[in-house]
Amino acid sequence: MAALARRNLINKLMYVLICFILFIALAPVLWIVFSSFKSRMDITAYPPKFIFAPVLDNYTRVLAMEVIIRGLRNSVAVSTITLILGFILGVPVAYIIARIPFRMSGNLRGFVLSLRFMPPVAVVIPFFLMWLRLGQLDRLPGLVFTYLLLSISAMIWLTIECFIQVPIECEEAAHLDGCSYFQVFTRIALPIALPGLLGMAIFVFILVWNEFFLAFVLTSARAITMPVASAAFAVMGMEVPWGQICASITLLSIPPLIFAYFFMKAMPQIYKIR
Repeated sequence: MAALARRNLINKLMYVLICFILFIALAPVLWIVFSSFKSRMDITAYPPKFIFAPVLDNYTRVLAMEVIIRGLRNSVAVSTITLILGFILGVPVAYIIARIPFRMSGNLRGFVLSLRFMPPVAVVIPFFLMWLRLGQLDRLPGLVFTYLLLSISAMIWLTIECFIQVPIECEEAAHLDGCSYFQVFTRIALPIALPGLLGMAIFVFILVWNEFFLAFVLTSARAITMPVASAAFAVMGMEVPWGQICASITLLSIPPLIFAYFFMKAMPQIYKIR
């Protein structure tokens, strides 16, 4: 009985600790969401108001701004196209590195990982000059290509681990049945590794969606993304529009959440098929 009581006490303490950590992690997010529904007087009130009359003026003003709509549209297009191109180019390369032995494969994996260590500030000037000479500065193709070069290393590295987890016996059996490497890749390895690939897709989509520095330097109007648009209108005027800033941040967070939700919802169905 004493051991059972001790175990229950430990479980309750762990539950309280988890709730406390979740509160610390979610408090800034909840504060921004609640502030997006506050009026200017409620936002600047001291002490802070936790009970207030919600208003939609901040969202109305934000959605009426052309720069926000353009930034949201561009962010969706750039993130989606980058992810699709990364899948087409990066996933086969990851399978080759994971399954087909060749010289210097270990060095190639290290090189792919090292590309992720490179800070954006180290490459932004070369990209700026290159797109300026090619006429792709402040254009979506140049921004997509930039994001693709910087995110494909993470895609390849994460996908390599997904294919390593695929049982080698399944692929060997397919080879004995006369399947080529491409058939084994498309019919065996890819379906088995699909849950891990979906997790990688969520990570890369959020990585590209939230990128600010490169988009801030390489775009100005036509190809402006949502993070840059949110920062651009926030510095206009003499007063800081806190409510509109919080509303734009909330809108900025919605598409990745929707993307992650549908991908996570698809994972149980994939496991059932497998």
